[in-house]
Amino acid sequence: MPRQPHNPDEDERSIARERVLTLMYEADSKGVHLSDVVNGQVVPLDSLAAELVAGISDRYVECDELIVEFSRAWSLERMPMMDRNILRLGIFELKHRLDTPVAVVIDEAIELAKRFSTDESGRFVNGILSAIAKRVRV
Repeated sequence: MPRQPHNPDEDERSIARERVLTLMYEADSKGVHLSDVVNGQVVPLDSLAAELVAGISDRYVECDELIVEFSRAWSLERMPMMDRNILRLGIFELKHRLDTPVAVVIDEAIELAKRFSTDESGRFVNGILSAIAKRVRV
């Protein structure tokens, strides 16, 4: 998954999210645990990326249950791998990083979906995360 040219407006949090997404993608495509991929990294994770990886690793089941519930017509297996991982990242942030505004979580997820997944992925991710946000961020 090649990285798009660096956007000078992109902040460190966006870069950390992207790095976590690439690690999740690698773990998912290899069928290994996320921690195995992280342990094999030459360049250590920054603090935000490490926090996201640790949180997501501990909550895959919780995230996947919400994805299945809110994506009624899609099973996890049918979903594009990138969408599934973007949703996991977004759900973790919505539920467990309350200092990050809902709009930021959703906007970041949409941008990742547009950059790394299908043409329809931005709308799909937006719809799922917006519905989940209404439940978990009251």
